[in-house]
Amino acid sequence: MTSLTILDGGMSRELQRLGAPFRQPEWSALAMMETPEIVKQAHKEFIQAGSRVITTNSYALVPFHIGEQVFEQRVGELAANSVAVARAAAEESGEAVTVAASIPPLFGSYRADLYEADRFEEIARPLVTALEAGNPDVWLNETQSLLAETLAMKALVDSIDNEKKPYWVSFTLEDFEPSDTPKLRSGETVRDAVEAMANAGVDAILFNCSQPETISDAIRVAKDVLANSSDERIQNIKVGAYANAFAPQPKDATANDGLDEVRPDLTPETYTVWVKEWKDMGADMIGGCCGIGVEHIAAIKALGL
Repeated sequence: MTSLTILDGGMSRELQRLGAPFRQPEWSALAMMETPEIVKQAHKEFIQAGSRVITTNSYALVPFHIGEQVFEQRVGELAANSVAVARAAAEESGEAVTVAASIPPLFGSYRADLYEADRFEEIARPLVTALEAGNPDVWLNETQSLLAETLAMKALVDSIDNEKKPYWVSFTLEDFEPSDTPKLRSGETVRDAVEAMANAGVDAILFNCSQPETISDAIRVAKDVLANSSDERIQNIKVGAYANAFAPQPKDATANDGLDEVRPDLTPETYTVWVKEWKDMGADMIGGCCGIGVEHIAAIKALGL
């Protein structure tokens, strides 16, 4: 069994802890605009805790968060700088750290129903082009809840990235009871999503911003799909997880209303119980999403997996 690659944790609360400006609807993008030095410090804190993949602070650089005018005027500058800041943190750490370019859901977290196919190109292309200009190591299309958007983004990145950097996609799941048929927030099944993305040529499939309980179900299904493929490339696709610490999120969740309360039971110690389960199930990469902080990453590192 290969050693575990440790991802980073949730950025917004770490930025708040370090004193970065924070308000809705800009969310974590405000720190990118006003205090990029604190963004770099947040990256360095995660690296010091044990993260060997850090994700650019580009998740909120979409009109949904920063507004149409700011997006039009500044997305190129902000997205490229998000890669530069992460790269600087990695280089200054002295560790071998991978910089993953975060490509977010374009129309709001969890809300597959808000997807606008006719606006995809005008939002996605300038964001991806700017991230590419920063030269990240890998792509991370995260918190995806709808296959149509995910497949469109993979095709767009393929057309822009001449180096063909590794491409990781991460899905967010329906947060309800554990199930033999886990689903994306769109209602599409994890099995269908894994099959579609494997055939699209991704290098890793992850599950994030969902409860640990539902992520375990998704990993089980993903490993089954990949292992039973006759294609060796598909068999070798990596699987990963980075849960949030929220209570179950409804289908009409609104990402701009404020920070959600975190579950008191997901302490660093209890989170490692899930980490060990996911590793035993075959997960290659594990970290944390919203509400999973530096202390959780340090606890994962201490496991020595």
